[in-house]
Amino acid sequence: MPDKQQKWYQNWFNSPYYHILYNKRDEREAEHLMDNLCEYLTPSSSERMLDVGCGKGRHAIYLNKKGYEVTGIDLSEENIRLANIHENAKLHFYVHDMRNLFFINYFDIVFNLFTSFGFFEKDRDHQHAVNMFARSLKKGGVLVLDFMNAEKLKNNLVQREVQHIENIEFHIQRKIENGAIIKKIDFEDKGRHFAFKEEVKALMPDDFKRYFEKAGFEIETAFGDYNLGPFKPETSDRLLFVCRKK
Repeated sequence: MPDKQQKWYQNWFNSPYYHILYNKRDEREAEHLMDNLCEYLTPSSSERMLDVGCGKGRHAIYLNKKGYEVTGIDLSEENIRLANIHENAKLHFYVHDMRNLFFINYFDIVFNLFTSFGFFEKDRDHQHAVNMFARSLKKGGVLVLDFMNAEKLKNNLVQREVQHIENIEFHIQRKIENGAIIKKIDFEDKGRHFAFKEEVKALMPDDFKRYFEKAGFEIETAFGDYNLGPFKPETSDRLLFVCRKK
């Protein structure tokens, strides 16, 4: 069973079962998003990029293959261990908490993708993270933050489901409590019972606008999907902000 002294994201993101449950998040999806964002942002080959909450590095690795200098940070030691296999002169990975200062005025673009945000209990911690994004960027640098569309998710919440993946039967329950979308994940494997949870704040566009303004960002645009279509609160699957440091 997971160590109850740790936060849920420390337990869950370090577990091999996290990657089994979300194995549909494949490289093709990551490459499609990165291709579209690079076409929109038109970065030069000399620009430095930071991938915050990089996981096993699927976005960072692809950006590096496109010729960019990329740094990935993640709280999960297991994720960084797996990502480090791909490290080279222009691709580096570090275990790091997004709330803590990393580099100052160093990066041209900061990415925070696939709802790698909203995990903290206190609102000030989310503000600290956005402040770190800003301080890591050069003046005029760009932040791309990709979050779930919490409004659509709340209105279409699937309370219970079962997923069969790699001979494991994942029992998933969802509820909304104290402004967060809570997912409980139970399953048996190799004669043992496992229980994990995810707890992500149901942050709305106005929440992000407040974080961005306090950190010194201006919102350039907001997309609603990985094809970079317009954001529509009722129907969009994603909430994808492009912001510029003042």
